Amino acid sequence: MTQLYAQPYDISANGFYFESMEEYDSKYAKCKNDFGGQVEEFEIQFIDGEEIDAALFKALDIHQGNSDAFFTACEEWNEDQKIKVIIAVGECGYSFDLYKDDPDNFDIELYELDNLKDLAEQFIEEGLFGEIPESIQSYLDCDAIARDLGMDYSEIRLNGQNYIYRMA
Repeated sequence: MTQLYAQPYDISANGFYFESMEEYDSKYAKCKNDFGGQVEEFEIQFIDGEEIDAALFKALDIHQGNSDAFFTACEEWNEDQKIKVIIAVGECGYSFDLYKDDPDNFDIELYELDNLKDLAEQFIEEGLFGEIPESIQSYLDCDAIARDLGMDYSEIRLNGQNYIYRMA
């Protein structure tokens, strides 16, 4: 379960932990400062949950105005959707509105590989560079091909897995 913390900007008030918007709303209503006034503004912090949800939280710059949509995304999106949004928004600078946008609208080539050299070898095996006889394949410089692929592809480590990606 994803746990967040609402840190008040009011230094005379205490924050609270929450794991759902219902819990947030309940604790928000009771949150008063030392003078009895209602605390209204909070910084939302990611405390505990899956690593991929922490990366999604960071990429989407979650705040008290969109934390409800963040909880929905954590529960309803599959891992591929989360990864695409993390890469597109957090790494490539695309904008994303949790209330309007679809996480499947990003066109990303995504490979679960350890490094660019593995991608180069995969492209050779798949015939992406044309038909190359097996007797010649061992003479190809996969390191040089990987360096060239590095001009178009990038790497990221998410949820314990290395990904190589390119925004199409």
